Amino acid sequence: MNDRAALDLLLEHGPLSRTRIGALTGLSKPTASQLLARLEAAGLVVATGTSVGRPGPNARLYTVNPRAAHVAALDVNSRRITAAVADVTGATAGEFELRTPGRRGDGAVRQVAEALDGAVEEAGLTRADIHRVVIGTPGAFDPGTGRLRYAAHLPGWHSPTLLDELAASLPMPVEYENDVNLVAVAEQRLGAARGHEDFVLLWNEEGLGAALVINGRLHRGFTGGAGEVGFLPVPGAPLVRRVVEANSGGFQELAGAQAVPRLARALGIDTARQPYAAVAADLLARAADAYGRDEALTGLLLRYAQRLATGLASVTAVLDPGLIVLSGGVVAAGGEVLRSLVQSELAELAASRPRLVLGGIDRAPVLRGALERALADTRDEVFDTSR
Repeated sequence: MNDRAALDLLLEHGPLSRTRIGALTGLSKPTASQLLARLEAAGLVVATGTSVGRPGPNARLYTVNPRAAHVAALDVNSRRITAAVADVTGATAGEFELRTPGRRGDGAVRQVAEALDGAVEEAGLTRADIHRVVIGTPGAFDPGTGRLRYAAHLPGWHSPTLLDELAASLPMPVEYENDVNLVAVAEQRLGAARGHEDFVLLWNEEGLGAALVINGRLHRGFTGGAGEVGFLPVPGAPLVRRVVEANSGGFQELAGAQAVPRLARALGIDTARQPYAAVAADLLARAADAYGRDEALTGLLLRYAQRLATGLASVTAVLDPGLIVLSGGVVAAGGEVLRSLVQSELAELAASRPRLVLGGIDRAPVLRGALERALADTRDEVFDTSR
């Protein structure tokens, strides 16, 4: 327990002296010295220099050995696979992006291997150096059947044998997680939900989805589909039937990215037709900037805020979260103006009043969440000096 406490302190604070580790852990200097000698012999810490600028002799500083373990993460969507490798401290060592436009059929295993190998090579490592891989995808793999659900738009990922094929192809443990759930992991550990045990994260880019964190843990549901709020029937949108086949639902049609250009055109605002997520983000950024000064753009933001709040009111009625994190490129484009408007609308529509905040992970949040998930499990394994 002392070993793990010291390693966690080194991860949190960076290089520390023996005296400082002793003070933070409550251990005596001799015990702290023995602890560091044990961790150094195990290859888990390394001396990284000496302290300067303080009275008395300089003290040797120790830090977690970044080469003690490496993990990898992959963010998969219909256009590309982005892979990253991080050392055990969480520092990114290599990244690689594999474009996959129009690729179909049975290429998923090959694509994963190609993207992973690209990041591993960039990091100057081999596959054998990777302790664990976490793969984030839209939808979720059904724990009963092993098949990917809720992601009909992801070609080549629906084979019933896919997980077995990936396990046979890769030499390390591989885990799979819904991409929005991984954004919630990143926000809980590093971003806007840090320190919160119960919250909802609403993600809005090309698709509209949510992650549910209850008592500090992700809630995935019986088939892994908890949080697929894009399928939620809501007032103001036509009732969508066969939602999985349509890959859409009421909330998606009402407040998804494709709804923003439609709203804009109805208000007489010129807009490009495709790609709709980029168009939606551009429109909402313009509307936030011109809020209160341009009637049409102000109307766009007000109507869109009401639509987002309509779906969130249903989520709030069921889960009663204390915090809702708004994330994804579409809502991020509306910024604090949009957040404030949604907060005001939700106060009118919901019985409870959760606090709304903007997501704090503004770069590659799916990849960051996948790395954090892989790091947590790997640290538990590698830092266990009792084995």
